[in-house]
Amino acid sequence: MTKKILLVEDEKTLVRALAFNLEKEGFEVDVAYDGEEALGKIEQEEPDLIVLDLMLPKVDGYEVCRAVRKTSEVPIIMLTARDEDIDKILGLELGADDYITKPFNARELLARIRAIFRRTAQHEALAKKIIRMGSLEVDLVKHKVVLKGREIPLTSREYALLSFLVSNAGRVFTRGQLLEQVWGFDYCGDARTVDVHIRHLREKLEENPADPRMILTVWGTGYKFREG
Repeated sequence: MTKKILLVEDEKTLVRALAFNLEKEGFEVDVAYDGEEALGKIEQEEPDLIVLDLMLPKVDGYEVCRAVRKTSEVPIIMLTARDEDIDKILGLELGADDYITKPFNARELLARIRAIFRRTAQHEALAKKIIRMGSLEVDLVKHKVVLKGREIPLTSREYALLSFLVSNAGRVFTRGQLLEQVWGFDYCGDARTVDVHIRHLREKLEENPADPRMILTVWGTGYKFREG
């Protein structure tokens, strides 16, 4: 999907040059020439990244950044005409992700933008590997299960069964389907082994294993993990 970048800058010559270079690299570009216009576009169009000049008419870049951070984590690269540490520090403290001091090369801005999108993609990918269901957290990378802040020791098979159910929360699986997915197609054991592992998981995770709230029995069919 094409990334949308909002350029917030009142120097129109610079805007044209930056927009040309960004569009040439495949980005969708929108422009705002003052802080007030920027806030309106940010609310309506939800850009993927904002390039934000500090010295703007009507509402300055600091105030725009402060307002955006109240409701959004969209990446912000600040542009400053002054090479003063206090400007950079204040911008970063307000929530900017990066800054560039004018004058700058368009290729430097492109490199900064790409770096931010790479970091964002990595964070999103990592977040997808940690599943949170209420007070339960299943880390699919570290094979770790945490309940109410306390790590729960599970056998490898218990973990495999739990992670499969949690990854498919709300879906009902028969014992045969769980055997195929968790134990493998060539498993020759009794389907009742699923019941045993479900019981062990409930004993470790449920407040009242006799009245489970997470791993549910669907009578006549099989099991599911509670959705939501």
